[in-house]
Amino acid sequence: MASNYNNESITSLKGADRVRKRPGVIFGSDGIEGCQQSIFEILSNSIDEAREGFGRAITVIRHHDGAITVADDGRGIPVGYNKKEKKYNWELLFCELYAGGKYNTNEAQNYEYSLGLNGLGLCATQYSARYMEVTVLREGYEHSLFFEKGSNVGGLKRRKSGVKKTGTTIKWLPDLEVFTDIGVDETFFLEVLKKQAIVNSGIEFIYVDEVKGLEQRFFYEKGIEDYVRELSDSKEFTSLIHIQGSGRGKDREDKAPYKVKAEIVMTFNNENTALLYFHNSSYLEHGGAPDKAVRTALVFEIDKHIKEKGKYLKNEKRITFQDIEDSLILISSSFSTVTSYENQTKKSITNKYIQNFMTELIRGQLDIYFIENQRETEKIIEQILVNKRSREKAEITRQTIKKKLSVKNDLMNKVKKLVDCRAKDPKERELFIVEGDSALGACKMARDAGFQALIPVRGKILNSLKADYDKIFQSEIIMDLVRVMGCGIEIKTKHTRDFNLFDINSLNYDKIIITTDADVDGFQIRTLILTMIYSLMPSLIDSGKVYIAESPLYEIVHREKSYFAYNEDDKREIISKLPDDKYKIHRSKGLGENEPEMLWMTTMDPKTRKIIQVTRDTAEKTKTMFDTLLGDDLSSRKLFIETYGPLYTERLDLS
Repeated sequence: MASNYNNESITSLKGADRVRKRPGVIFGSDGIEGCQQSIFEILSNSIDEAREGFGRAITVIRHHDGAITVADDGRGIPVGYNKKEKKYNWELLFCELYAGGKYNTNEAQNYEYSLGLNGLGLCATQYSARYMEVTVLREGYEHSLFFEKGSNVGGLKRRKSGVKKTGTTIKWLPDLEVFTDIGVDETFFLEVLKKQAIVNSGIEFIYVDEVKGLEQRFFYEKGIEDYVRELSDSKEFTSLIHIQGSGRGKDREDKAPYKVKAEIVMTFNNENTALLYFHNSSYLEHGGAPDKAVRTALVFEIDKHIKEKGKYLKNEKRITFQDIEDSLILISSSFSTVTSYENQTKKSITNKYIQNFMTELIRGQLDIYFIENQRETEKIIEQILVNKRSREKAEITRQTIKKKLSVKNDLMNKVKKLVDCRAKDPKERELFIVEGDSALGACKMARDAGFQALIPVRGKILNSLKADYDKIFQSEIIMDLVRVMGCGIEIKTKHTRDFNLFDINSLNYDKIIITTDADVDGFQIRTLILTMIYSLMPSLIDSGKVYIAESPLYEIVHREKSYFAYNEDDKREIISKLPDDKYKIHRSKGLGENEPEMLWMTTMDPKTRKIIQVTRDTAEKTKTMFDTLLGDDLSSRKLFIETYGPLYTERLDLS
């Protein structure tokens, strides 16, 4: 029975419980993401100090027991007595939420452009730790603090340091009573420290991993400019475009104005792309105001110059940001004295003035760049129009595929040549892709109609490596095969990333068995079918669903008993084991000319047939061979034929 709900039912969390019992409110999560955010909160304080010009190196250590150390060579946190607040600063900073030295950033006091604003991070991380050790070197003294589960143990300890060095070292162990997971791996540390090195030029970030016994340093002398060059990897088709400026404004008329500065570095590249936003050196995973500014400004300016140069076709739609992004590397780093983060995790900012300021800044400087660099402007415009038209073509292709693959009627009516089987469970069904109507007729008489389905291909199908998608989807044979398989297709280009047209769970058959004659034409048809599957449905190969049926090359008859040889070595081995020379060798006929009993035994009976699974292990070799024999590289194909051709060419008897 429910207890009474009265005035005494209302309680408030106090002290460390405000964080320990509700970590998600502060850190965004009580899982590994929240634990990672707590680490960033401590790191942020060291970054703010270094960016103010105090300290040039920050060290982060991952210890064996899961503890973390962040050490800097800044001025050292003031931990002494605060006459104004009538408390020690260490009590304010480590034991009180909403206490800090960054509330007056807009009055040009300490930490004008600060990562930490709310006075939450240091105290909240201490509250969420199993223990925390603090060492502060300041004014010739070493100050030590120790906390356990949110409570101070032993007060502040102070002694002469004997060194001129200053700085703060904080070591703590996130508490599993607070977070559901504290196993932060090296990837997080490496990614965060690299990003911070990128946007804090001239500051060195050192990562020490006791678990793996490694040390790694990150340093970018020119900050985001160096990183754009690194990402571009010398494959850019324009020079670096550098935009920077500062301003002062306000988000609303009734609000106080604040300062903003921004730096944007971009280049255009068809092989590598990136779009990264930072504010006060915090990585904005979800962007917000800077992202909106970049998108608005780039689309406006590039669209304007396309129109001015008359590059649009008649009635052609204008470009979108996706067309620009497909060839863009851009990093934005902005700072402001007042920042409205979406939440404490600082993954997005919402300042209206920052958005407006950055939009105008980018538009103005980009317009000047386009006017002064006509040749590069032409390159950018031409590539973006190529991206746009490719995207539009890809969308038409997607719609065409959906229309072609939609099955309103059953497969027998949709694909006339399909000879289906009776089994309904896809795990029990097999599909034989056979060569021509003659083979279809023979296999139809030889098969087990309970679980074996047949579909013929007529002649040599289209080479899917050399044809574009429009031509592929006009091929009736290919589209019939795709419809019959039922799983759709995979199109992997930068304009089809969001296409969801393949589902292996919709595959109508457990085995796709390619069954062609054991002659040159049969081998080529087999290769073309494999090429089609490899190009349009590679996951079928990855999943081990594709097989090749080995048809015998010879039938050796000895005393009314038949032996089947699949190659010359098989033939020699069989003959060597016969007790006498009273045998006959018959060269294999096409599948369509074989007797049903022979066809069942050699090709279709699961107990006696010989089928080869096409596996992932051979995928790269298969791709190389497909590209060499069927692709556009004529010189590689010629070299291959010259090198290996004699091994596969039958010697002609010219006597």
